[in-house]
Amino acid sequence: MIKAVIFDMYETLITHYECPLYFSAEMAKDAGISEENFRKIWRETETKRTIGKLSFEEVLERILKENNSYSEEKLRYIAAKRIHTKEELFCHLHKEIIPLLSALKERKIQIGLISNCFSEEAKVIKKSILYPYFDVPLLSYDEGLQKPDAAIFERCLERLQVFPQECLYVGDGGSFELEAAEKMGMKAVQAVWYVAQRKAEFQQTESPMELLRLL
Repeated sequence: MIKAVIFDMYETLITHYECPLYFSAEMAKDAGISEENFRKIWRETETKRTIGKLSFEEVLERILKENNSYSEEKLRYIAAKRIHTKEELFCHLHKEIIPLLSALKERKIQIGLISNCFSEEAKVIKKSILYPYFDVPLLSYDEGLQKPDAAIFERCLERLQVFPQECLYVGDGGSFELEAAEKMGMKAVQAVWYVAQRKAEFQQTESPMELLRLL
């Protein structure tokens, strides 16, 4: 019997690809530096940004300064634009996301979240329309752990107070999350209603409400 559903966030509950992107290429352009130079520091700091060792603003400041392009005005502009584009994602939800979460609540099934995210993303997620639905939200930036580390899955199960076999894990499949969840003993399902590279070894759901059939 399924007592809890744990979701991934990006490309599962929300997607980047329904609105304008603001990734390293776009930020580099606004910073007035080459994409290659921007990405060098952006990529090498990814793990530290993901587990709360560095904030977005700290890394952005370093990138700007090391490329002789720093000004407080530029830093504030890029940071604000990044936040705005992350907020915009929640305005373009799949039409069945809210009905699904509401249905799970009605059925008394707990809802967990495990999301790899940076500081600016964590702030936006906590203020989002979806955040109140989560009984146990684990954001990597706050937890100091990231997928596919088994420890973050274990922590979520402990806080939900459920056994792995009582839990459904739903994600698009990035960061080897499905493999990690399955190894823990959870039923892992790939969400393919947004952009996803299909993994044939996992059961897939074409729309959010289809998940109710698996409970």
